[in-house]
Amino acid sequence: MRRDVLEAVADPGKVLQGNYGALMAVCEMARGKYLVAVYNELERDGFIITAFLTRRVSSLNRRKQLWPTLQ
Repeated sequence: MRRDVLEAVADPGKVLQGNYGALMAVCEMARGKYLVAVYNELERDGFIITAFLTRRVSSLNRRKQLWPTLQ
């Protein structure tokens, strides 16, 4: 799923605040099934920490949404 993970970071549905400065790119893969890519951005580079599939959106919705910003 390497391509899917890279696409999730490049064009996420939303970005959430992760732990210790990490970001979480969330992309819906199928109805009710989400790919979450946890990554760090550095000044000119970045790296993916981990990625996983989940259906548990309630735990994701408790995190602060960074993009797109909520009004």
